[in-house]
Amino acid sequence: MKPRVFLLFSLLMIFTLAVCACTSATPAPNQASAATKIPVQVPTAVLPTEKPAPTNPTLILATTTSTQDSGLLDVLIPLFEAESGYTVQTVAVGSGQAMEMGQQGNADVLLVHSPSAEKTFMEDGWGKDRTLIMHNDFVIVGPADDPAKIKGLSAEDAFKAVAAIQATFVARADKSGTSTKELGIWKKAELDPATDKPAWYIETGQGMGASLTIASEKNGYTLTDRATFLANKANLQLEILVEGDNSLLNVYHVITVNLDKWPKVNYKGAMAFLNFMTKDSTQGEIGKFGVDKYGQQLFIPDADKTDADLGL
Repeated sequence: MKPRVFLLFSLLMIFTLAVCACTSATPAPNQASAATKIPVQVPTAVLPTEKPAPTNPTLILATTTSTQDSGLLDVLIPLFEAESGYTVQTVAVGSGQAMEMGQQGNADVLLVHSPSAEKTFMEDGWGKDRTLIMHNDFVIVGPADDPAKIKGLSAEDAFKAVAAIQATFVARADKSGTSTKELGIWKKAELDPATDKPAWYIETGQGMGASLTIASEKNGYTLTDRATFLANKANLQLEILVEGDNSLLNVYHVITVNLDKWPKVNYKGAMAFLNFMTKDSTQGEIGKFGVDKYGQQLFIPDADKTDADLGL
């Protein structure tokens, strides 16, 4: 090959190799290499963090003055409202009045403690569901000097002793579970001051807290649930004189009002409250209520028991 031709051929080969090297080193503008590709983020579904609000968020609870006066509802109702989204309107009256509200369709759910009256309520079809929740006990309280000398007696004998010396006795007379229990003890003692109306028998027509205050002011005796007495003890001149009698058991049930009788009652809300009261965490709150302040349980949780377990 001639020198001139050989030189041209060499230059052409060098140029070709240079072009190939540049082409392989620089990717096309619209072509990213596998190593530099950015992964596509697929959006995930956003799960709701809150339960949907109830369609009927207002729940009317008819309950006893003892659950209100003891302070238990001040603990449980805010927990239920926060968990369920319901707003509770609490009406604290005697058990009898609470059941009358249910019969009239003026309440959605009841928390009461008058077992015999509750059974009649259910048999007559006013209630749909009835579930055991808890119990505590009744006690008979009176002045420290105990003029009737009832300390340590049975409930029946204590009432007889009070009547014998005509010591002041304060009765609620409000159709409550406490009033029903009191009248039952008088009946067993074969006495009937509620009918006879002696001067020493004072009927208040009020709740437990108010009746305790009157008994203290009158230096008299009265029947009360233990929880309400302990919650108010600091303001009373009264002491527990009779306790531990099997007849003084005080049992609470939740009852839903029958929507077949009253179609507009908030049955879903009532069932939400019933389920809340029987769940383990709520039963735990019930069991520890009062322990830090009084050194003892004010209520014993019973959702894992039956009425028969408590001798009802």
